[in-house]
Amino acid sequence: MTRTSSCRVLLAALSLVSGLAAAAPLPAPRDVPYFGPITLMVDATDLDHRVLQVRETIPVRPGRMTLLYPQWIPGTHAPTNEVKRLAGLRIAAGGRALAWTRDPLNVHAFQVDVPGGASSLEIEFQQLLSAAGGTYSSLVSRELIQIQWAGAVLAPAGFYASRIDVDPSLRLPKGWQHASALRVARPGADALRFERVSLETLVDSPVFAGKQVKRIDLDPGSDRPVIFHVFAEDPQSLEMSDAQVEAHRNLVKQADRLFGSRHFAHYDLMLALSDNHPWAGLEHHQSSENGTKANYFSEWTKSSITRDLLPHEFTHSWNGKFRRPRDLWAADFNVPTSNTLLWVYEGQTEYWGMVLAARSGLVDADEMREWFAWTAAAYATLPGRSWRALQDTTHDEIIAGRQNSLDWSSWQRFEDYYDEGALIWLDVDTRIRELSIGTRSLDDFARSFFGVANGRVAPLLYDFDDVVAALNRVQPDDWGPFLRQRLDSLGRSPLDGIARAGWRLGWTDKPSELAKNRDLFRERTTVAYSLGFGVDKKGRVGWVDWDGPAFKAGMAVGLELVAVNLKAYKPDVLLKAIDLAKDDAAPIDLLFKDGSDFRQLHIDYHGGQRYPVLERIEGTPDRLSAILAPR
Repeated sequence: MTRTSSCRVLLAALSLVSGLAAAAPLPAPRDVPYFGPITLMVDATDLDHRVLQVRETIPVRPGRMTLLYPQWIPGTHAPTNEVKRLAGLRIAAGGRALAWTRDPLNVHAFQVDVPGGASSLEIEFQQLLSAAGGTYSSLVSRELIQIQWAGAVLAPAGFYASRIDVDPSLRLPKGWQHASALRVARPGADALRFERVSLETLVDSPVFAGKQVKRIDLDPGSDRPVIFHVFAEDPQSLEMSDAQVEAHRNLVKQADRLFGSRHFAHYDLMLALSDNHPWAGLEHHQSSENGTKANYFSEWTKSSITRDLLPHEFTHSWNGKFRRPRDLWAADFNVPTSNTLLWVYEGQTEYWGMVLAARSGLVDADEMREWFAWTAAAYATLPGRSWRALQDTTHDEIIAGRQNSLDWSSWQRFEDYYDEGALIWLDVDTRIRELSIGTRSLDDFARSFFGVANGRVAPLLYDFDDVVAALNRVQPDDWGPFLRQRLDSLGRSPLDGIARAGWRLGWTDKPSELAKNRDLFRERTTVAYSLGFGVDKKGRVGWVDWDGPAFKAGMAVGLELVAVNLKAYKPDVLLKAIDLAKDDAAPIDLLFKDGSDFRQLHIDYHGGQRYPVLERIEGTPDRLSAILAPR
C-alpha cells in the first residue's frame, strides 16, 4: 500500500467515525396520531423498464426529520425490503430542493432539515425492480403486476404505523384490472384512488393487476365476502370446471366450520398463474397473494402438489394476522421482531393448510396421507436434527434470508418449523383425541383460540403460556413440557403423532403418480431416500443429503450430472441404474462436469428405489382419516 493510499484509508476511517458519532438515535415510535394524511401516488405503467415512479406529499413541521423506508415486513419474518431498489430520491418543500443524508447506522433511514414555514414535503423516487423478481418485492411484467406498498413509500419516524394515515393512488396500464383488500374511493380517469387507510393497513394490502382476470364469489350473499381473483398471462389458464370452483368454495366453508369466526370485513384471495415469474405466497389480514404455474386448473391432477398454498395463506388470516405472537408485533416496520413462536404461526398454519386442503376436496385424502408420509420421512431421516433443535430454526430467515435454501440444508436445517411444526401439531391433535376418547380435538383449540372476538380485525397477541393455557382448557395435560420437549430436544423421533393417528412410516420401490408429478412440477429428479441427492432439469445437483451415499462418494451441490454407468444422463437412466444395482455388486458410476473438469464418482448403494408411504397399524383407531374428513 502506498503512502497516498494509507492517507486515504485513514481519512475515510476518520470520516466514518465522525459520522457514527454524529448520528442521532432514531426517534422511538409513539402511539399518537401523525400530523395529517400522506398523499401517495405510485405509477406502475413503465412495463419496459420495470420501474415504479413514486410521488409523496407528507405533512411536516419545521426541524430535523427522519424518513424511514420500511425494512421488517410482516409475514416474511426478516428484514426483507431491499433499500437498494430505491433510487432518484428528491425531497423538496414549497418547490425548493432540500438536502438529505442517510443515517450511517441505519441505511433505511433518511434525514432532512425541514425549513421554517414549510407545511409539507414533496418526495419523489423510483423503485427499481428486477426481471427475476426479488425477495417479496413488487413485480412488473408485460402481463402481470404485483404491488408491494412497502417498497414504494417513505414514512415519518417516531409514530406507530397504525397512526399514520395514507391516501394511496395507483396508476396502471390502460385497460388493466386490479384486485386488493384496499377499496377504491372514487374512480379516476388517470389512476385508482383508494380509500384512506393507515400505513399499517396499506403495507398489508398488496395489489395484483393484469389484462386477464376471472373473479369468483366464494361465499355468495355473505356480509363479509370472500372473492377469488385469478390472474393469468393466457386466458386459457382461467378456464375452470364447476367442480374446481366448488372445491375453492368448500375451502371457505371448511375454514368457517373450523374457526367459527371471521376476522375480516372482506377477504380477497388473489392468485397469479404464470410460468415466467417467481410467484410465491404471502399472508395478509384481509387478502393473500399467491402464485403458481399456469396449469393450476388446466392440469388439475398434475398441479395438486400446489393446492395446500391457498388453504395455508387463508388460514393465516386467523393464525398470524389476527392471533399474532407478541414478539412478532412491532409498532412500525423498522423495529426488529422475533420469531420464537413461528412453530405456531407457520407450523400450525401448515398443519391446517394440509387438513383444509383435504377437507375441502382440493387434495384427495389418499394423496394427503402421502403428503404426511413425505413429511414423516423427511424428519425421521434428517441428520441435522442430531445437533440443532427445531426451536433454533425459527431464526432461519434472519440468518440465511427468506426462503433461500442452503447447500447443506439436511445438516444445517432450514425453516423446519413449517413441516416438522406440522408434525408437532398432528402429535397434539392425536393426543387430545386419545385423552378425550375422541370427544375433543385440535379443532376445539382452533375455535377457542382463533375464533374468539368474531368480527374483530385488530391483532390479538399471545405468547407461549397463552398457547399452553388454551390447550389445557380444551384437554388438561402437561402441555408445556410436552411442547418444549419436541421443540428443544435433539434427535427425538418426530413420528409419535403419525403412530397415534394409526399409521406407521413404510417404504415402497415404486414412485406414485403424485410423487412423479411432484418432481415434474418442480422440474427436478430426486432420489432422496436411495442415493440421497436431487438434480434440476439440466442435471445440476441442487442438494445432497449430509452423510448419505452420494455425500460419502464425494458429491456436492453445483455439479452437473452427465452420465450414469457411461450412458448419457436422463432421469429414467438414473432410476434404472438404481434398480439394476440391487442385483449387482458393482457401484453405480456417475460422471459429473465440475466447471471445466470432469469427475467420476462411485456410489456403493444396492438398496433400490425408496419412496415413503404410510401403512396402517392394525387394531388402532384411524385418527388421521378422521382428521382429514370434511366437517
